[in-house]
Amino acid sequence: MDLPEGVIAAIDGAIQFVYSFEGLAEKTVILVPEIVHTQVAVAAESIGMPIETVAYVFGMFACYPLAIIMSAVPYGMPRHIFSFLLGAFLLQFTLGVQWIHHLITCLVAYGMILVLPRRSLKTALPLFVMTYMTLGHLHRQYINYLGWDLDFTGTQMVLTQKLYMIGYNLYDGEVLAKGNTSDRAAKKCSKYALKEAPGLLEFLGYGFCFSSLLAGPAYEYATYLRAIDGSVFLKPDGTRGNIPSNVMPTLKAFLTSLVCMAIHVVLGGMFPLLDTTDPQHNTPVFLTKTFLEYSWPYRYFYMWVGLFATREKYYFAWKNAEGAQNLWYAGFDGVDEKGEPLGWTTANNVDIVGMELAPSVQMMTRDWNKKTSDWLTRYVYMRTGGSLLAVYSLSAFWHGFYPGYYLFFLSVPIATFCDRLAKKKLGPLFSESRFSLYGLAGTLGTSITVNYMIIPFIMLAGGWSWDAWKANYFFGHIGCVVFYSVLSMLPTPPKKDKPKTS
Repeated sequence: MDLPEGVIAAIDGAIQFVYSFEGLAEKTVILVPEIVHTQVAVAAESIGMPIETVAYVFGMFACYPLAIIMSAVPYGMPRHIFSFLLGAFLLQFTLGVQWIHHLITCLVAYGMILVLPRRSLKTALPLFVMTYMTLGHLHRQYINYLGWDLDFTGTQMVLTQKLYMIGYNLYDGEVLAKGNTSDRAAKKCSKYALKEAPGLLEFLGYGFCFSSLLAGPAYEYATYLRAIDGSVFLKPDGTRGNIPSNVMPTLKAFLTSLVCMAIHVVLGGMFPLLDTTDPQHNTPVFLTKTFLEYSWPYRYFYMWVGLFATREKYYFAWKNAEGAQNLWYAGFDGVDEKGEPLGWTTANNVDIVGMELAPSVQMMTRDWNKKTSDWLTRYVYMRTGGSLLAVYSLSAFWHGFYPGYYLFFLSVPIATFCDRLAKKKLGPLFSESRFSLYGLAGTLGTSITVNYMIIPFIMLAGGWSWDAWKANYFFGHIGCVVFYSVLSMLPTPPKKDKPKTS
């Protein structure tokens, strides 16, 4: 859809006004020598990949030596400062002048924290960070529609979650300090509540934390602080617990990330979904006239494998970040009252096997992008009275404004409703084991349906998304409607009695 000339002129004028400050922003890029950027450009040219992609991957691997440095830094303020400086270095290395958006957002957000009442802050701060990110998404789509180049919006999405959460954390801290027990959401999130605002350097250390900067995961300030001040190793009584080795948690995540990268490169090359010569303008591979001549089972199988290969790049990023977090114990869960380790789930953002073999949509979404799911659960679902519409709408809004996002997020609730009804109508009749016939059928049905529904997430464009569903005869939507209609006519069996505990 073409915009009116007046609107285009206004948008172009606004963009040029922002661009006029680029010279000033360039003067702030002082942490990375120019020779480093030159060498990255040479490496990118030699392997035939975009400079920003190569820089991003190098930046993620650089988190490991940076994590070793962080481990040697004394607890407290020195760690806050190093977290900020190392994060600023990474942003300047990977994004160049665009790092300034991260700094501006943090400084404005901190100003709001200092001056706004907590009741207003919990609304105003999320609104500000979502608006800033929205403008970034719209700018990207306006100047480079359907482009896949990396810019500041990726790291801005992680920062948005962090600042969104801290607004509520400070509000919850005030509510709980006043003894208000009527706010159930605040009570449930009490472990993350903050009684007072952090100092500026502490806040910047959180916002720029290097190991969760490029790919997440985003978690609350209280969780970040435990790794910074060393309290993650303390028992509830304040004494030091047993500190486990971080070697295996680090190596396992790191090696998994390498395997995922290899799968993405190999399978992605064999089963490309988008045209490899010009993915931005050419018709996607599996929508070309030649490809549509193949049988539907083959076309769906090709699409399924292509989507699996696409997910591997996200698995790579999340597992790579998890390893870097674990290397300086930022991914450690802490110790129990006996001083025994609780585990390493803090930085775990995906359960790959659980995600790929999930027997239901609910379990699939639980195992995919876990920390984003936590954010949406604690600060959207629980704060809106359990509204799924609010959750899916904000999630789509957070991702951007391509039609494909909304087609996907508006379709997922259909499958979710089928899940819930199946659990109610069929669950009591069958074994709950994932390896039972019912569990295996659920896994197969979930994988087939969700991989059909998610294709617009990759297509982005509304036309391509619709054509992709059309090429699959809209079987996912039709199947869900039929499935729901049939189950609705079945009687509801009594729930299974839970075994009594003595």
